[in-house]
Amino acid sequence: MTQLEFSDRPAPSPPGSTRGRTRRSSEGRRARTGAAKRALTPWGFLAPALAFFAVFKFWPIFHGIYDSFLNVRPYLGNQWIGAQNYHRAFHDMVLRTAVWHTVLDAVVTVALSMLVGFLLALLLEGPSRHVKLIRTAVFLPVVTAMVVVAQVWGILMFPSQYGPLNSLLGYVGIGPLGFLTNTHQSLASVMLIQIWKSAPYDMVIFIAGLAGIDRQLYEAANIDGANAWQRLRAVTLPSLRPITTIVLTLGVIRGLRVFTEVYVLTNGGPAGSTQMIVPYTYQTAIQNSDLGYASAISTMLLFVTVVVTCLMLWWRARREAA
Repeated sequence: MTQLEFSDRPAPSPPGSTRGRTRRSSEGRRARTGAAKRALTPWGFLAPALAFFAVFKFWPIFHGIYDSFLNVRPYLGNQWIGAQNYHRAFHDMVLRTAVWHTVLDAVVTVALSMLVGFLLALLLEGPSRHVKLIRTAVFLPVVTAMVVVAQVWGILMFPSQYGPLNSLLGYVGIGPLGFLTNTHQSLASVMLIQIWKSAPYDMVIFIAGLAGIDRQLYEAANIDGANAWQRLRAVTLPSLRPITTIVLTLGVIRGLRVFTEVYVLTNGGPAGSTQMIVPYTYQTAIQNSDLGYASAISTMLLFVTVVVTCLMLWWRARREAA
């Protein structure tokens, strides 16, 4: 290499020189700027959704909590009444009945939906094309609007002997049943509709969980001579614990906010036998124009839902850590 070539190279900066510090500082700024851009990029994509939720979800929640402390009087001015709405809620006998019906509905429908969904998942698991077609057909109630489902079931449960279900029951000497018009049968009828619609949703989640189980566990169980029940109890059920917790959590949340089927089919009747929290809140707010009291009921339901969800997530984390 010639002396001229050596002379074309920039002379290295001595340690501690101003030019070296400037170059290092500029490189550090570029690195920090790049890191900041990478950190902000996901938030840029999330910004539209966050803005939508802030306007249409979070703001109404906080506004509803604030209204729960008011006597809301449209066009007359709201009055601050403190916790009177909550005090009234704890002494409302109709609300107590609605709470009892909601809890009973949630327990029964969640348990039976999970059971039916799990059994369907065991029957319809597999890559076969015919099984996929059957799964699609079974899943159709989930994607059907609840209003349509309620209307169809209302026709099927027509209380006279000429109703479709009563006609079928008549062939075996049963009926005619009142279904939605009988105070002793109406709540069970509403539960049946919810189970019919929710079980396929639970089935899909259970199928995803079954697909994730290591097949070597089943092979080892077969080698040990385990029968089908023993494989189910020792391999399948323990492996599905995280999935079961997810299905249970979603089911409880779904059960606490039942509205459409009750509103369309019975509107809380007959004689309040199907009255639940959300339909009662709607009636209080819209039909009775008591927005402050309805906001208090909604706030308490929100609090209970958050507490129950947190407890179930804590229980799930504890079981997974054990």
